[in-house]
Amino acid sequence: MQLTLSDILELPSIRAGEPEVACSGPMDQPVRWVHVSDLADLSGLLTGGELVLTTGQALADPARRDAYLPGLAAAGATGVVIELGLHVDALPESVRAVGAALSLPVIVLHRPVRFIDVTEEVHRRIVADQYAEVTYGQRVHEEFTALSMRRASVDQIVSAAAEMLATPVVLEDLNRQVLAFDGRGTPAAVLLANWERRSRLATSDTWTACSVGPYREEWGRLIAPQIHPDKRAVMTLERAAQALALHRMVEQNRSSLELRAQSGLVDDLRRGRITDEAEATARAHALGLRPSLTYVPMAVRLGETAGADQVAVAQRRVRILDTLMHTVRAAGHTGLAATRDDGQIDLVLAPQRTSTLEQVCSAIRRAVGRLDGVGECAIGVGPESSRLVDAVGGLREAGHVAEVAMSMPMQDKPFHRAADVRLRGLLSLVRVDPHVQAFAETELAGLLAHRAKHGDEAFDLLWRFLAAGGNKAELARTLHMSRPTLYSRLEALQRIVGHDLDDAESRTSLHVAMLILGAAGE
Repeated sequence: MQLTLSDILELPSIRAGEPEVACSGPMDQPVRWVHVSDLADLSGLLTGGELVLTTGQALADPARRDAYLPGLAAAGATGVVIELGLHVDALPESVRAVGAALSLPVIVLHRPVRFIDVTEEVHRRIVADQYAEVTYGQRVHEEFTALSMRRASVDQIVSAAAEMLATPVVLEDLNRQVLAFDGRGTPAAVLLANWERRSRLATSDTWTACSVGPYREEWGRLIAPQIHPDKRAVMTLERAAQALALHRMVEQNRSSLELRAQSGLVDDLRRGRITDEAEATARAHALGLRPSLTYVPMAVRLGETAGADQVAVAQRRVRILDTLMHTVRAAGHTGLAATRDDGQIDLVLAPQRTSTLEQVCSAIRRAVGRLDGVGECAIGVGPESSRLVDAVGGLREAGHVAEVAMSMPMQDKPFHRAADVRLRGLLSLVRVDPHVQAFAETELAGLLAHRAKHGDEAFDLLWRFLAAGGNKAELARTLHMSRPTLYSRLEALQRIVGHDLDDAESRTSLHVAMLILGAAGE
């Protein structure tokens, strides 16, 4: 902490002179040095931040006294201490008026003091403070360097900063969501209450904060919300932010290098650049895939929460991939993974007979389902093969099955195969065909026109009716509706649709048309 004018006035060497503040001004400004001089003009000797000690000789000349204080203020002096008695017995009123106008602190000493004692004491304190800052800076540097070398976790880095500053420290992302924190005894419910709102309203004068991440690629902020900004706090948070940025780059590079290598191999196999099984298995085994009697192509599709922050989406997908691979390895298996731009994860599993495929897929769904921002999870499985090259070829079928499974109403199965998706799978394959789309539009033309004007009520009723297989009694019980009321609504629905709802073939045609619309995402 830098020495201020208020601190200096409390020193014993100054107190012995019975100091009196003759002209008020900022007393909390740091004093860089003490300068003793009786010269009338010190403008060429001061560089700013000095406290001037004088016996007042420059004030003895009435012609020059009024220019003395303006000259000191212009040179950047933080204040003036005048010892009365040797050259002046009292501070002239004109000088008082000038000092008050300048807001330059002027202190008069009513008893003589040894200026050498004052300068020695002040300079000793200043140098001691500077040394303490250097020592603290060295400690901060060594601590966070050691944490980086040990590849400490984010929580450990945040806790180290909180311990050094003896105050809570919070790491937030660009959306003001808390990623990590150390309350230093402050309960989380208190520290993080209405955090997003408080963080957005906080200013640089109330909280000490530091951006985390490279310039123009910042991904978070490190905040000490209970202390005002000072040099030590800013330095600590900046060094902690560097350690956090380095940690993120190391973790991303480690994961991305492994993923890039695996994705590159899978891509080469898909595109036929590698057709030799021996070469494929050699490269795969070098990437950690253990030999297996069979290889299982799998595709994992996830229902993710939409987000505009692409950084957050990318971070979430890295966590998803890490969680998936950790689950596979924890079950005793190995695999090759590759991510797609739409978020789907392709996986070639090398099972080791330590658990069944159902157990592995169930564990994957449970693990990724616990991650923030992840909803449904559907796993498609392609045909197993004893050859790695052929197994990679089955990823296309696995991806198709997973995509169809995501649109199916029942999501309780650990995984799906092509036989599970049946008609939905066929419709998903042909949904982009213009003839198929035209069929659905023609079959449901009246219903779609009614839906555009009046909403989804009729559309939903037809869907439930078809799902019940045309069983009106079952539909009435499901909808908790009396049969006469249901019959009346179905008659109105039939007029809207323009087809006989009692005819089985007509219902089948309508059901297929609605499935096509569902496959198209309408």
